[in-house]
Amino acid sequence: MPVQHGFQATMTAQPGRADELIQLLLDAPALPHDDCLVFLVSRSASDPDVVHVVEGWTSAEAHRAFFAGEQAQALVAELQPLLAGESAYTDAVPVGGKASF
Repeated sequence: MPVQHGFQATMTAQPGRADELIQLLLDAPALPHDDCLVFLVSRSASDPDVVHVVEGWTSAEAHRAFFAGEQAQALVAELQPLLAGESAYTDAVPVGGKASF
């Protein structure tokens, strides 16, 4: 299945809480979801409290449906106390690339 919808988030953790934020994201219910084809979590090299998430979904509809569900809403609620300020969200249309770990 090709990635048809991309999503990027940049979050700033409360000072010293980025490890907790990262672990919650890596344990996210999207990871085993069939429509979530890409889920990458990274930390800023210049600010250890800044965390980036890149997602690739089969469709924008699948992404919206997942985040409307109980699991995703519970995750969002768990993340909130770890965040300092508002997160930045951007949708995208993937055109290609590669990830290898």
